[in-house]
Amino acid sequence: MADVPRIALIHALSHSIAPINDAIVRAWPQARCMNLLDDSLSADLAAAPHGLDDAMTQRFFALADYAVSTGVHGILFTCSAFGPCIDAVKRRHAGLPVLKPNEAMIDDAVALAAAQSATLGLVASFAPTLQSMPSEFPAHVSLEVALAEGALEALNRGDTARHDALVAEAAARLVDGGCRVIALAQFSLARARGVVESRCRVPVLTTPDSAVRALRARLAS
Repeated sequence: MADVPRIALIHALSHSIAPINDAIVRAWPQARCMNLLDDSLSADLAAAPHGLDDAMTQRFFALADYAVSTGVHGILFTCSAFGPCIDAVKRRHAGLPVLKPNEAMIDDAVALAAAQSATLGLVASFAPTLQSMPSEFPAHVSLEVALAEGALEALNRGDTARHDALVAEAAARLVDGGCRVIALAQFSLARARGVVESRCRVPVLTTPDSAVRALRARLAS
């Protein structure tokens, strides 16, 4: 691994920047990070009549190609609704560690749910995430999903307390339905972890912490 690993963090929401940078400071302070943000990606996806398409993939290529041109040692995407586009980047830059935002958390959540023989609950505040992300879980996993309606809008208004409460309400619905492990699907949801844990009293996993551990291990190997 490079003495000072240079990591590109590529975001589609400005709310994702702080959670992942905070996680890196906690778990990998040696890393040198660059943040690339295109906050039109999520809005464009939400408005797209046919969802992810080749034009969107080309935009991800452009972001990744720029990051690679700066000499990064790895790329972490923090935008959980764009899995197929990120898979295409992985193929394009096969010699470089490229992580989807949720793959490490999915591994951790699946392992934890299996250890407890538990149903796994997935919470998102961006509806397209719940259209693309469930297929990334192994087929054998018992998975239930919930949308925290209004939470992202509250976060956009700066009403963080309302955001966290709505995320906790969505998680509680899943727990009431039998889920015993909660996974928060987006980086922007990580801030609500404490509120969700307090409300639900079950293990709660977030994408930033899992992703940092996985990328650091990938580079170390």
